Amino acid sequence: MHRFASIVCSSMKGKKFVLYDVPVSNNGARIRNLIYKKKLDQFIDIKSPMEIGGLRSETYRQLNPYGKMPVLEMPDGSGLPESQVIESYILDKFRDNGPSLIPDTAEKRALAALVVRIHDLYIAPIQGCLYKPMDSAEERAEGIAQIAMQLDTIERYCTGPFICGSEMSYADTAIMPTFVFLNYILPRFFGWKDGIFLGRPKLGTWWDCMNKDDDTARVIREVESGLESWNASNRWEEKGILKDVSDTRFCWNP
Repeated sequence: MHRFASIVCSSMKGKKFVLYDVPVSNNGARIRNLIYKKKLDQFIDIKSPMEIGGLRSETYRQLNPYGKMPVLEMPDGSGLPESQVIESYILDKFRDNGPSLIPDTAEKRALAALVVRIHDLYIAPIQGCLYKPMDSAEERAEGIAQIAMQLDTIERYCTGPFICGSEMSYADTAIMPTFVFLNYILPRFFGWKDGIFLGRPKLGTWWDCMNKDDDTARVIREVESGLESWNASNRWEEKGILKDVSDTRFCWNP
């Protein structure tokens, strides 16, 4: 048994993790931010799912049966899906590489967990209202109103300058990609002409700090490049979003 384990360990030696993801992936971007911030390039490669046949391929589904991004391929060839699970694994596995990104007190850790929970439960599931087809303009408007309310909630909990205080944590890296979407889409297509930080000064300062961090700014540029591609392909017109927003019966800038 020990000899078998030794052979397995020997065969895995030198193999890297692989994160399968694309630049515009919101869920994957929170993982890329961890990888860049903790300088894990020597341990984790980042590849497009197309390199193994795409999300619907049998190879990809062996790694993630749900056929979604991201997925982390482990050195033994198995797959670890779900961004929050990958996030927790990386923070644990590579705790001694780079900044911890885990707050240093129980209270701050609770705050980080709370803000990520708010994001994952109340914003992420409905953010498709920003860029996907929907059954009605009313349903889309309800999603926009809910997002506005959740922004106010995160503003309330943000300590400043980062979510949990003076140091960046995984709470910041987890919610950042969604803010790239919000900051790009809402002013351009939903009439938020004064931006998403009007009346949310702590989040405005937080966003400035995130953009000043080189590793985070790299991810922001990656996601924005994907959104620019969507815009160039007239996504918001083709998906019926501009038509919905032209319906003046609904409030699009709550």
